[in-house]
Amino acid sequence: MFHLRTCAAKLRPVTASQTVKTFSQNKPAAIRTFQQIRCYSAPVAAEPFLSGTSSNYVEEMYCAWLENPKSVHKSWDIFFRNTNAGAPPGTAYQSPLTLSRSSLASVAHAHSLMEAQPNVDKLVEDHLAVQSLIRAYQIRGHHVAQLDPLGILDADLDSSVPADIISSTDKLDLAVFKERLRMLTVGGFYGLDESDLDKVFHLPTTTFIGGQESALPLREIIRRLEMAYCQHIGVEFMFINDLEQCQWIRQKFETPGIMQFTNEEKRTLLARLVRSTRFEEFLQRKWSSEKRFGLEGCEVLIPALKTIIDKSSENGVDYVIMGMPHRGRLNVLANVIRKELEQIFCQFDSKLEAADEGSGDMKYHLGMYHRRINRVTDRNITLSLVANPSHLEAADPVVMGKTKAEQFYCGDTEGKKVMSILLHGDAAFAGQGIVYETFHLSDLPSYTTHGTVHVVVNNQIGFTTDPRMARSSPYPTDVARVVNAPIFHVNSDDPEAVMYVCKVAAEWRNTFHKDVVVDLVCYRRNGHNEMDEPMFTQPLMYKQIRKQKPVLQKYAELLVSQGVVNQPEYEEEISKYDKICEEAFTRSKDEKILHIKHWLDSPWPGFFTLDGQPRSMSCPSTGLEEDVLTHIGNVASSVPVEDFTIHGGLSRILKTRKELVTNRTVDWALAEYMAFGSLLKEGIHVRLSGQDVERGTFSHRHHVLHDQNVDKRTCIPMNHLWPNQAPYTVCNSSLSEYGVLGFELGFAMASPNALVLWEAQFGDFNNMAQCIIDQFICPGQAKWVRQNGIVLLLPHGMEGMGPEHSSARPERFLQMCNDDPDVLPDLQEENFDINQLYDCNWIVVNCSTPGNFFHVLRRQILLPFRKPLIIFTPKSLLRHPEARTNFDEMLPGTHFQRVIPEDGPAAQDPDKVKRLLFCTGKVYYDLTRERKSRGMDEQVAITRIEQLSPFPFDLLLKEAQKYPNAELAWCQEEHKNQGYYDYVKPRLRTTIDRAKPVWYAGRDPAAAPATGNKKTHLTELQRFLDTAFDLDAFKKFS
Repeated sequence: MFHLRTCAAKLRPVTASQTVKTFSQNKPAAIRTFQQIRCYSAPVAAEPFLSGTSSNYVEEMYCAWLENPKSVHKSWDIFFRNTNAGAPPGTAYQSPLTLSRSSLASVAHAHSLMEAQPNVDKLVEDHLAVQSLIRAYQIRGHHVAQLDPLGILDADLDSSVPADIISSTDKLDLAVFKERLRMLTVGGFYGLDESDLDKVFHLPTTTFIGGQESALPLREIIRRLEMAYCQHIGVEFMFINDLEQCQWIRQKFETPGIMQFTNEEKRTLLARLVRSTRFEEFLQRKWSSEKRFGLEGCEVLIPALKTIIDKSSENGVDYVIMGMPHRGRLNVLANVIRKELEQIFCQFDSKLEAADEGSGDMKYHLGMYHRRINRVTDRNITLSLVANPSHLEAADPVVMGKTKAEQFYCGDTEGKKVMSILLHGDAAFAGQGIVYETFHLSDLPSYTTHGTVHVVVNNQIGFTTDPRMARSSPYPTDVARVVNAPIFHVNSDDPEAVMYVCKVAAEWRNTFHKDVVVDLVCYRRNGHNEMDEPMFTQPLMYKQIRKQKPVLQKYAELLVSQGVVNQPEYEEEISKYDKICEEAFTRSKDEKILHIKHWLDSPWPGFFTLDGQPRSMSCPSTGLEEDVLTHIGNVASSVPVEDFTIHGGLSRILKTRKELVTNRTVDWALAEYMAFGSLLKEGIHVRLSGQDVERGTFSHRHHVLHDQNVDKRTCIPMNHLWPNQAPYTVCNSSLSEYGVLGFELGFAMASPNALVLWEAQFGDFNNMAQCIIDQFICPGQAKWVRQNGIVLLLPHGMEGMGPEHSSARPERFLQMCNDDPDVLPDLQEENFDINQLYDCNWIVVNCSTPGNFFHVLRRQILLPFRKPLIIFTPKSLLRHPEARTNFDEMLPGTHFQRVIPEDGPAAQDPDKVKRLLFCTGKVYYDLTRERKSRGMDEQVAITRIEQLSPFPFDLLLKEAQKYPNAELAWCQEEHKNQGYYDYVKPRLRTTIDRAKPVWYAGRDPAAAPATGNKKTHLTELQRFLDTAFDLDAFKKFS
């Protein structure tokens, strides 16, 4: 209960400004709704019993009366009713009845007061109605706001006016107003009448329309609500379940006269509009037949972004990371990021040669990184625009991940130094599921960036699709409501309204560190691109657009009429920027070579040489000293926190780990532990993310221990390894693949000195993140000269568990490798293996031993460059008794083995070997078991290919030459049209110069990755094992 210290204080009117001041200092637990309608006016001195000694008693009586008027004596009931009705000072109190004759007069007077009860009830009802009316505008005023600059479509796709709002599209037209009022009165919704328009009502504490006034006539209340909520700004915020945040927004939009701009601010806005508009017009004049996805129709975006950046810089932000689709990207690069104009203009030259490696990308997909002085705040600001494919919203989580990483590396735990801005199109924002996934990362502890400003360029059309056919929600921004993000809709033809909204958005982010959405309701002056004809599908809209006066012209005329600028000053501003463009165009003709690295969005200072090359082309040993291995193993098998009770089953797991360390052996989980722990010792941050990664899908990892007696008390032993180690982050993600993998990719972009891993719960879950894999990870370096060392851990293996969760689809990853299967590289080249890694687009491995898994993880960081690493990880091998590695294979001088050759009896006498089987991963253990049971150890050699891509031509050539009399066969547990066969076979044939065939032993082609029948699974397994060890199996094909 919100107690005021004295009854006297309760009797005074409470203004909105007093309320917000009190609220910000001491937020109450709850506020009674009845306090909003109190209108006591009797001074304390007029009531003789209101002394300091009796005030507490009166307060308790008053609270009891508020709950139930019948719970107090009738005299108190009359007193409180009289004061509520505005009784004059000294008349509200009536003494109790006595037994004297004079009591008859008192009874008569009391009866007269009781007869006044209907008037009191009417007053209360009217105040309640006014409160409901105010709340209706706050909730639904945006539905009647004038948001469409074309005036032909309602932004919420609904032309009707909400039933509880007196406004209409004709606004304050008196006849329409009276009709609306009459309808609401007849319907009994408010019970107000036209005669109430000039009646004064006390304002509740949940509105700021009064400014310094605590009461207003109803007519003025409605007018101010109209001004706040039904003009060119529509505010959606009443779904937010935090009173402080709602009050903050009300104050920003309801306070009379709050949206004021100085003449200097108006001139700055005009200059920015000039640059935005004239840039597009310049491109149109010079390259009228080129696609550029211009910003015409939403030129106000440039000053909007600059306002957000200015305000954020003023609040202490010094690094802004941005993501956006292609529309307006060149304009943003030129006028927000400040990319050199000649670098942009030369992109239109069809004769420009490409100098960098890779294929490059279209100019409207490229990114940029730039550090400059913010002229408004005179502070340094770094701006990074992340490169983006045509998959419009795919960059959202990438930007979030990069922002999180930059915050992490600079110790910005509250997001005060680094922030993100995401731009969206209306159709994509409503239609793309990745938007929802990204929003749901926004407040998770290991993923939050402490608020993103989202700016929607709402063209009110998606390519050719009408919004009424493109979404089921009223607005394209409704997805933001799920995280309580306020949404500010604004008519883009009102530049000052746009600037104010953007200021508020930046202040919101700085104050509450939550997401916020700015919906720029605009139009698209051209078609989807400059070559497209929009009149085919939107004839009426584009007839109106042809008539529409550009926003620059509108605003310039307004400022000239206001005397802020004169016509010559305006024309001079235009000619000044035109001259800048012309001079840059002249310089652009001297550019003969396109340097994509000039468009790099995430440079790594100091990691490469000045010309962007690796500092060496060698990789040191990935082995470790034994004392380091032992120390990590001991920590991994212990609980480094006192009074911490772990689960009994986990105690047995840790005991097993301890025995492995004692025996100088590691299993899969321990090998991973040692790789991570050793990198932490070397100052390398390790971040492991994905679904259930803390424990591990298969309950093998247990990197986060949970106290069995204390809720939410956890321990991460990996962070207790060394005194000055780098931090280890392991975090269970939301049930998202697309969003989370994109986030981790962005995190890995920020620094090369971190091992960032994403683990799929099962390998086939990567197909939900296919867009990130196809558009960013696989071709990222080729398109954008942007290296990335992200690691994908994809559990894979045919375990008889059905078609789901069996295959990580290795054939897809191998198909996208960029090496030529028909060309044998120069095997004598110095550092052949490292050069192969440098030239590939990503590395694909399937390790068969924990030790090799350990080495490949460490190699990922010790390489002098960064490549994505795809690891098909095992399931049954996690606990397989033969899947163990001795410390000796992990000591200094040891390396990752791209190929593990046969080391048994067959290798001792290679001339007797009849068949050489090549395989990868888990199937090796099935093959060795079968070979042993058949007694064919001397006749069949088995070679494991651990690194599939880049293909180890040199080592496999040695293996093939070692067994001159052997048939060559590839064996896999996957179906023939899946797995590795189609990738390996042509490369093996090239390796041996096609001297022999490469036979196949494995499952037959199939549509599904695996059978759902256990018996069928075992039958298929035995069938291909029979083929692998039947030395006559392929003779009929010879």
